Amino acid sequence: MNNTLLVELFTEELPPKALKQLGDAFSNLLAEHLRTEGHLAERSVVTTYASPRRLGCKITEVAGTSPDKTLVERLLPVKIGLDAHGKPTPPLLKKLESLGLGQVEVNQLETTHDGKQKVLNIRRTVAGKGLAESLQSALQVATTKLPIPKVMSYQRPDGSTVHFVRPAHRLVALHGSNVVPVQVLGLESNRITGGHRFLGQNIVNVQSADTYEDQLRQEGKVIASFEERKTAIEHALAQQAAGDRVVQPSELVDEVCALVEWPVVYEAGFEKEFLEVPQECLILTMQANQKYFAITDQSGKMKNRFLLVSNLHTPTPGLITSGNERVLRARLADAKFFFDQDRKKTLESRLPGLANVVYHNKLGTQKDRNTRLVALADMLAPVTGAATEQAKRAALLCKTDLLTDMVGEFPELQGNMGEHYARHDGEHADVAQAIADHYSPRFAGDQLPRNPVGLAVALADKLETLVGIYGIGLIPTGDKDPFALRRHALGVIRMVIEKELPLDLHDTLEKASTLFAAFPDFKPSNDGLAAFVQDRLRGYLKDQGYSTAEVEAVLSQNPSRFADLPKRLQAVRAFAQLPEAQALAAANKRINNILKKADHVGTQVNPALLQLDAEQQLAAQVHEVEPKAIAAFEAGNYQQALLLLAPLKPAVDAFFDGVMVMDNNADLKNNRIALLAHLHGLMNRVADISQLAV
Repeated sequence: MNNTLLVELFTEELPPKALKQLGDAFSNLLAEHLRTEGHLAERSVVTTYASPRRLGCKITEVAGTSPDKTLVERLLPVKIGLDAHGKPTPPLLKKLESLGLGQVEVNQLETTHDGKQKVLNIRRTVAGKGLAESLQSALQVATTKLPIPKVMSYQRPDGSTVHFVRPAHRLVALHGSNVVPVQVLGLESNRITGGHRFLGQNIVNVQSADTYEDQLRQEGKVIASFEERKTAIEHALAQQAAGDRVVQPSELVDEVCALVEWPVVYEAGFEKEFLEVPQECLILTMQANQKYFAITDQSGKMKNRFLLVSNLHTPTPGLITSGNERVLRARLADAKFFFDQDRKKTLESRLPGLANVVYHNKLGTQKDRNTRLVALADMLAPVTGAATEQAKRAALLCKTDLLTDMVGEFPELQGNMGEHYARHDGEHADVAQAIADHYSPRFAGDQLPRNPVGLAVALADKLETLVGIYGIGLIPTGDKDPFALRRHALGVIRMVIEKELPLDLHDTLEKASTLFAAFPDFKPSNDGLAAFVQDRLRGYLKDQGYSTAEVEAVLSQNPSRFADLPKRLQAVRAFAQLPEAQALAAANKRINNILKKADHVGTQVNPALLQLDAEQQLAAQVHEVEPKAIAAFEAGNYQQALLLLAPLKPAVDAFFDGVMVMDNNADLKNNRIALLAHLHGLMNRVADISQLAV
């Protein structure tokens, strides 16, 4: 009979940052195992439950017994299983006996060919499994394969030791209204679960799998579904905001959702004097320490009120809000103290202190790094269009906020606090912005630096890290990238392409490497680093919607400048749509192979040695097209430069149909190779179009 199945593990408080992942994994593992065993229908629906004290799963249309299965088992090769008279050999009899099939006759076996030899098989029907048996194995799999951040060991009342994410106290397993007899983590299944610690019944007797949610909500005051609680929290936050904006990053909403079973949102406030502190500090204090939600007006300016999500509903919330206000007040007072103290010293006065901060034991201190950043910013300022002195000044000061009390307490604010303190010190506005922006982009999709000075310092920061860390051999492997070199490489790529910067990567890496000459452990590896960056570039361009062939056509030329790559890719895409594109791409591939095998490739074509009409015609057309294509290329009109190749197709086809390139006459051969080399250079000026050949 197909009924709804409910499984719930009732535990002590689960780790909030992992709860959603644990809940999803628990239900997915159970459902996957039961589906494999044949208990689920195509229309079965899986519902996940995850609250601070429970992991659960409800699945509709679950069969009490799985269907019978027909299995075909391989036994032995025929030459081993049967003798010359077709009788079973001792090895075959022993094999059948081990499978419990001692009474099977030879005529009941099937013979098939596995590609090498004939083999004997037995076809048999295996009875379906009962739900209790399948669920027992599913629970064992689910509880052992959960992505547990840190496994906890605890003792059961009987003295046995159990290993799980948190102590588990009850196990509910219902198929319809019937208990499925299973055991896991030292618990035996029943229909009893627990409600909210304070608002609901301590014991909830679940009548059936279908009544579980409603009973928990009505009797236990628990919203079991993570997504339902999250929706309720977001709706309540919006209501309490009363037209203002709530600062609610999804990570914070998820974490708060994992802390409450019956969410209630209350409004509280704090003194206006704290608004003198940069609002990034206040918001971070609220989110990181107290899990509160800050409120801003529609323009983004912070207000002196906040929202908190409680696990208690009370008609007199004053005690809750006043207690939270008191706690937050102390936190904000600390932030204000740090801010006031930090402003008593200028960023410039902190520079000597960088000598006491180790950057890396093979690359020196932050002061050593600062010197390199200033030199790189000086080099990169003309590339970004920044005022050189401003770029150098921003690079000089960009790491000094690491020595402030505020950043010491909240490392996430590095850069942001530097901007505030720089403005307080009277630094130029572009310099102050650059100090904040030099970490950008911090993550995928993050905004780029806001001004040319910030671009120069951000490029300097990322290139210094890439060259230095790569040069001491700390190359990312697998998913390990402790110095975020992949993110730094992608940041460089985004800035160069999206801001159209005329940066020569190879030249810049060479110059940057010279800044590490004083460190004996540093070994320049610019070719390897350039290849590493190009791998990130390949992924970036594909993410922009370009095909593998289009990307490889451009990157196979190992470009050192990235700014014009989107224009080249658009040109390649337009060229690929031409009727002549495939023939020209195939011809280009053929020319590549000829040039690779040639002993000598000249650059000058001697018209006097062009004897055949086909080679004369091709040379004439190349001579006609070349100046137009070069002019279009130098003007940055890459699409036109490629489209001009289309009329060459008939001449190219005729050349390969009627001309023997590798002629016995060395002069003719070398002249034809020189003509092909000329054509090859013309065809591949924008991109290697042979990559488009299917």
